[in-house]
Amino acid sequence: MPAFGSFALLLALALCAYNLCAGAVALRQLSTESGGRISPERLLETARRAGIASFFIVSGAAFALVWAAFANDFSVAYILHHSNRALPGAYKFAALWSGQEGSLLLWAWLLAAYEFVLRVRHKVDVRLTAYASMILSGIQVFFLLLLNFAAPPFALVAGAIPQDGFGLNPLLQYPEMVIHPPMLYLGYVGFSVPFAFALGALMMRYPGEKWIHITRRWTMVTWLFLTCGIFLGMHWAYAVLGWGGYWGWDPVENASLMPWLTGTAFLHSVMMQEKRGMMKHWNIWLIFSTFMLSILGTLLTRSGLVSSVHAFAQSSIGTWFWAFLVLVFAVCLFTYILQRDHLKSEHKLESLVSRESSFLFNNLVLLTACFTILWGTLFPVLSEFVQGNKVTVGAPFYNRVAIPIGLFLLFLTGIGPLLAWRSSSFRSIRKNFIVPMAAAGLTALVLVILGERPWQDQGAFYALVTWVLAAFVATAVGSEFLRGAGVIRRHTGQNLLASMVQLTRRNTRRYGGYLVHFGVVVIFIGFAGSAFNQSKEQEMNFRQSMTIGPYRLECLDYSQDSNLNYDSEYALLDVYRGSRKVMQLAPEKRFYAASQQTSTIVANHSTLAWDLYVVYAGRDPDSQHPIIKVFLNPLVAWIWIGVGIVAFGTCVALMPNMAAEFALNRSRVPAALSGLAQSAISSRGGD
Repeated sequence: MPAFGSFALLLALALCAYNLCAGAVALRQLSTESGGRISPERLLETARRAGIASFFIVSGAAFALVWAAFANDFSVAYILHHSNRALPGAYKFAALWSGQEGSLLLWAWLLAAYEFVLRVRHKVDVRLTAYASMILSGIQVFFLLLLNFAAPPFALVAGAIPQDGFGLNPLLQYPEMVIHPPMLYLGYVGFSVPFAFALGALMMRYPGEKWIHITRRWTMVTWLFLTCGIFLGMHWAYAVLGWGGYWGWDPVENASLMPWLTGTAFLHSVMMQEKRGMMKHWNIWLIFSTFMLSILGTLLTRSGLVSSVHAFAQSSIGTWFWAFLVLVFAVCLFTYILQRDHLKSEHKLESLVSRESSFLFNNLVLLTACFTILWGTLFPVLSEFVQGNKVTVGAPFYNRVAIPIGLFLLFLTGIGPLLAWRSSSFRSIRKNFIVPMAAAGLTALVLVILGERPWQDQGAFYALVTWVLAAFVATAVGSEFLRGAGVIRRHTGQNLLASMVQLTRRNTRRYGGYLVHFGVVVIFIGFAGSAFNQSKEQEMNFRQSMTIGPYRLECLDYSQDSNLNYDSEYALLDVYRGSRKVMQLAPEKRFYAASQQTSTIVANHSTLAWDLYVVYAGRDPDSQHPIIKVFLNPLVAWIWIGVGIVAFGTCVALMPNMAAEFALNRSRVPAALSGLAQSAISSRGGD
């Protein structure tokens, strides 16, 4: 299998290089209307087929590495360092991306899969797809060069072959880590497709906005993968690391957030280009930046450039990535300068009080957040290069900047739907804002009456502002649904819920987007709870207890267990609320013999109000009694609920619209009312 895998990677490199070179020659001939011994159309077809074949070849290489893991082939150095005989099957599969070489192979395989789908659907627009295919092959050539010469996954062990491997990193031996890295990489890799289409469209001076229509679903699916990957990583950090939090502004966490921010800005601003022919320069550079930040994220995760609990590899391939980033930037800049006159806007911003201006402000704020995070992430590297010593930027820096930015973004989320395209009159502003503003004011009043004192603590102040803005945005989004559904209800006689469903199906992109915004509101509600976190640490012997919030924890027992993969030590804790026993929790500490490392398994009881989060911190070296650390974290469950709503809203936005005639016929609406219903539903500017 190692020989097969190595040969497959070499063959895939040859096929992708052919796709790149043959595609470039054919497209050059088509653009200059010159011929050759082989017609450019036939040359493009051979390049396309070579690209399709490369998917199956790279798949073979990935299969060979997974096979080696399941076969316990410790002659392969990668398998020796990332697996062992007692490792459960799911984690043997996860070994594919647990180290540098395997994760690069995963990158290449996912890119090959995206390319395969693109090339199979090439008839959507043959020439534009050919440009995109050529650019994607160029990206693939880079990763295959890495896999063949800089970080070969099938390198063999020198000397005697050990009987067992060193095991998988304990932090990765958690169910979510079987899906979190692939989900994150689906996001990173997926942004290559809209990047390739944007660069190809600019190279060929593609007329109109068709490239945006072609890539809109690509971008949304990719954005969804990245979103789910980020939050799965947050949940993993919350459940495994045992520090009581879910986001610590770790460099690798930041690396995943940066392309998400620019990708979010791109998804919003392309609507400006589609509807008004504006922000073309912005959109091109937003997608260019998103792709380059995805490459930077891969670099930070796998090169050891920064110190991170999320980075599971240390190597010298950073030079390759920096060279590739410089090359990509040079190509993008050269193409932009050469073709920038093709990006002239068809309209100008007519009013600061309009939906266009809200999108513009949204972009500016997202980019400000991205630049701040990029600066803080790379500052240790820059300071070491300039001063000779590494200066680390901590969480307080990010919080001082990111929290106000996040609150302003939340405010803009509610403002956009209330404004009209081009310009909003004072009358329409007063009419549309009165209910959301009243909801926000009432929320602030109720919270103060219930005991919130934002003037006494900065965290409480930010929490109050968050909940007030959440009420504002939720009311704004809800009013959009109610207004449109009310029109349908009056003309069809359906109940309100059925009218909302039909409204959403009539304009899935718009109302799916509103559902995403509502999910973001729910996530922010969960974030605000962190201002009121409590924690307590105590040594607990048999029958000793500790109290936190409304809970009392009593130590029932502590014991040990073992299996072939690890030894564990845990405490059994009875949890009471008042005099009533609520549950029993068993926080655990594991020791993995193969890797000689430990990991924490948190015991967590989650409700809508708070999480009771319990960590077994080990034993006191003197008394040998277990040390228990307990956190009471309010509203954390709302974060995961909000992510589910975001995912659902994105899926709704990806669905095609239901034809207006079909919808009206199903509801038995007279034909004369069709135009009235449609105009009412799409009032305030459509998407």
